[in-house]
Amino acid sequence: MTLYLPIAEMSINVWVLISMGAAVGFLSGLFGVGGGFIMTPLLIFIGIPPAVAVGTGSAQIVASSMSGAVAQYRRGNVDIKMGLVLIAGGLVGTVIGVDVVRILRRLGQFDLVVALGYVTFLGIVGILMLIESSTTLAKVQAGGKGRGRRAHAHSWLDGLPFKMRFRHSKLYTSAVPPAVIGTFVGFLAAIFGIGGGFIIVPALIYILRMPTNIVVGTALFQIVFVTAAATVLQSATNQTVDLALALVLVIGGVFGAQFGAIAGQRLRGEQLRFWLAALVLLVGLRVGYDLVVKPAELYSITPLVRGLE
Repeated sequence: MTLYLPIAEMSINVWVLISMGAAVGFLSGLFGVGGGFIMTPLLIFIGIPPAVAVGTGSAQIVASSMSGAVAQYRRGNVDIKMGLVLIAGGLVGTVIGVDVVRILRRLGQFDLVVALGYVTFLGIVGILMLIESSTTLAKVQAGGKGRGRRAHAHSWLDGLPFKMRFRHSKLYTSAVPPAVIGTFVGFLAAIFGIGGGFIIVPALIYILRMPTNIVVGTALFQIVFVTAAATVLQSATNQTVDLALALVLVIGGVFGAQFGAIAGQRLRGEQLRFWLAALVLLVGLRVGYDLVVKPAELYSITPLVRGLE
């Protein structure tokens, strides 16, 4: 059963798309990530134009993240106040990112920037998370304690202004770091079609020292609103959101997220971080491979966008 995608201008098997959506939705509920860092490369791998993959990926992330966020909220794993601070920064970053996408497409450099960006960010984040989680797992298996912060320990965050009390996370810290994190993630969401969970999750854990289970739910809460804004702006500004493609992906993603949230309850925080790190690295390596391997078609003919304006 094939489906014609009007914006992507191609036909594709429906069951392939549903399976992709379910798999990414499962990862969303399991790790507290939007899944865009996997969905966008997967769409590109099966032939979807990068600009359409980025714009449509955001639409799919909204549904899968919402399903996962609801499941996490029912378990008491969402810090609403922290989420609102992240959203405020995320909306600013999204507006900036959408405009950058428009400029890069006009220059004809968008595809290259997306590929290089994925390799860079996924590689750095994945390696850092893998090192930390492996060290923590080794300590736990040796009978020691996992990652933790000593009571009354101080850090550079204590000197920042605009302090707020986040009761659900048991934190009293500046609102500046989460706002900056949210802005950066919103920017990446617009350019790379990601929810940014693979950045939010380690950032909140290692910088703000939030409990891992609260981080997962709060990250999903933030991702829902930021990716929704990115989807609307991409559609209005760049016309790169294929609703037919997004709908099929959403059908699979909603169901997958529920099973992922259940599975996540059976893993410890350090185990979740280890497997997320491994997944991030694998996707980064796959994107990097496509950058260096000889393409099947050395030449292609595409319309010159600037010449038509």
